[in-house]
Amino acid sequence: MSLLLLALPPGPPGSYDYATSADGQSVAAHGHASAALLPPAGRGVEVVAVAPATLLSWRRLALPRSVGPGSPRLRATLAGLLEEQLLDEPEQLHFALDPDASAGGQVWVAACDKDWLAAHLRALDAAERPVNRIVPELHPRAGDLRLIVTGEPAHPWVLMSGNGVPGGAQALPLTPGALALLDSAAAGEQAELLAEPAVAALAEQALNRRIVIQPPAQRLLAASRSPWDLAQFDLARTGAARAARRMGALWRDFVHAPAWRPARWGLALLLLVHLIGINIWAKSTQQELAARRARIDAALTQTFPQVKVVIDAPVQMAKEIAALRQSTGAASARDLEPMLDALGQYTTVPAAPDAIEFTAGQLRVKGAHLAADALAEANQRLRPLGYQLQADADGALLRQEAAP
Repeated sequence: MSLLLLALPPGPPGSYDYATSADGQSVAAHGHASAALLPPAGRGVEVVAVAPATLLSWRRLALPRSVGPGSPRLRATLAGLLEEQLLDEPEQLHFALDPDASAGGQVWVAACDKDWLAAHLRALDAAERPVNRIVPELHPRAGDLRLIVTGEPAHPWVLMSGNGVPGGAQALPLTPGALALLDSAAAGEQAELLAEPAVAALAEQALNRRIVIQPPAQRLLAASRSPWDLAQFDLARTGAARAARRMGALWRDFVHAPAWRPARWGLALLLLVHLIGINIWAKSTQQELAARRARIDAALTQTFPQVKVVIDAPVQMAKEIAALRQSTGAASARDLEPMLDALGQYTTVPAAPDAIEFTAGQLRVKGAHLAADALAEANQRLRPLGYQLQADADGALLRQEAAP
């Protein structure tokens, strides 16, 4: 599944910076277009909207034990807990909960203007680019400090996240006052410093450190890997299509993401081991079958030396045995005497038969009616001899099923 990444502008719906990716790891194309002129979002395309860090605020709070992510009272509970901390009325704001949230635990909550976000979602839906996920450009995270300088030289912004950042994540104008908010880690070697090309020189001068260039399209791609999804509560993007796209995104990450490379190698190695094992087993089975055929062929040629060419050993063996019996006058299992002997030895006939009819391999005894249990018992004894006894309207029928 490919990606269509859209940067939501701070203002009303209009045009959007976008980027596309076929594998979720590299940018295929990027540009700027109105909603109607964006790349198409058909089957196999996941549309991910990126909310700007400047329009998001973050709060850390403890959920009550009785309220969890699936609770119908969650929205009202968040509004009550955050009412004293927000400048706007809770009804005007959209909330999104930490993906790892649980009842009674500490969670991060994102807040943004609800009307602004809903207007962009409606505009993209109308342009047939429905959004599947909404991710934040910046979100609170644990780990080393990360600074991303964005914007224009006249109005640069610094996006801060990681340990030591007040509020977990901050988007502030790049000024000495903003830098003063950073912990001492800002000057350490562990800090990750990124900047857009337009403000790279300004960022190096302000931070006095070497900067890694990160184009805006790459930042959109990095944001798409966030575990957050701001599409919650009444702005949730529900439905089977969304679930299918999410599964497609997980498959794309498994196939292309570097983090899944060990798992891919492990799966490939497992399949290779199974393939080798199957081939070894198949070769061993073939060798065993060939050895059995050789033993059968040897038994035929040793028993009947006149057979020089073995084509089908069981069939040739049966023909030679039949010919030998015919030449010596020995009775076969298809003859009358062996069949009468088997019938008399292993079958208890309740009364003397009225008549006996015989054809090669088939003996009919008229008037010999057997009960079902007696018939089943007789067949158990006759089956090893190659015979089968059946009941019919006239009495019983003994057939030769296989040569002994």
